[in-house]
Amino acid sequence: MKKMVLGIDIGGTFTKIGLVDRNGNIKGTKVFSTGSKGPYTDFISTLKKELDLLLGMDRNTCEIMAVGIGAPNSNMHTGQMEDAPNFDWGPRVPLQKSIADICGLPTTIANDANAAALGELVFGMAKGMKNFVVLTLGTGLGSGIIIDGRLLTGHNGMAGELGHVNVDPYGRKCNCGLRGCLENYASVTGLKRTVFELISEMKEDSPLKRLSFEALTGEMISEAANAGDAIALKAFQFTGEVLGRKLEDTAAHLDPEAYILAGGLGKAGKLLLKPTVDSMEKNLFVAYRGKIKVAISTAASSILGPAALAMQSLEGHHS
Repeated sequence: MKKMVLGIDIGGTFTKIGLVDRNGNIKGTKVFSTGSKGPYTDFISTLKKELDLLLGMDRNTCEIMAVGIGAPNSNMHTGQMEDAPNFDWGPRVPLQKSIADICGLPTTIANDANAAALGELVFGMAKGMKNFVVLTLGTGLGSGIIIDGRLLTGHNGMAGELGHVNVDPYGRKCNCGLRGCLENYASVTGLKRTVFELISEMKEDSPLKRLSFEALTGEMISEAANAGDAIALKAFQFTGEVLGRKLEDTAAHLDPEAYILAGGLGKAGKLLLKPTVDSMEKNLFVAYRGKIKVAISTAASSILGPAALAMQSLEGHHS
């Protein structure tokens, strides 16, 4: 019997589940709509159905040892998803207990970006690194911090919220209720907001001017920038400058070996990477200059993070 763990990645739009072995090979995955605006009980019953389908296929060939869950605003200490801004399931959602009850297996939960950081450590480009930060740049901005080879969880289990460091105290309004949070600038949503601000300021023609906010996607902005569109190029330049300054601030706290950028915005590659690195290096305290790598994640699937979480819990590693 092959020993596997079950990884569950709960996003605001989709949930992905899959079985993963010790080497990071994924065997069988399912993706379904999370229903984050519907009732929590509907999510749990859909998850149960999808798990039955997934596990039904592999019951006789593998032994499932543990379950790992990555979900926004999830607290490793309490097992709950707490005040997640894009979910209407209530302020405290007992995800760990609900899923442990369905699976009957040891179950561990972490904030999705913390899980992503463990995924990079165990299976990804951070193998062999001891100090690094993963930023997940999607609808919002999450971050996971690894210090001395361990996940930093903090006093309340909520360490690593770089999405809510301040860029501008009079800046854009955030879903969290504050103003000028980094995630309103360095995320897919932030990039779109920047494009719309630039559309109102720049006279250059751009196909982006003919799209509504809802219709505009990160991919469209990347394509326009690659085609030399002035507005799209300036939007990436601005985004990279803001992100680079905050990576420089974070370096002063943590002295990391690397920053790994994951999530939808990371797919823009050099368009994002170059202005980010230029801005970070320009603003860095001299002791750190030229010493911190910034890379785009190569992880094949977001299931690897929760799977790494499950494996670490088996080894009794998380502090």
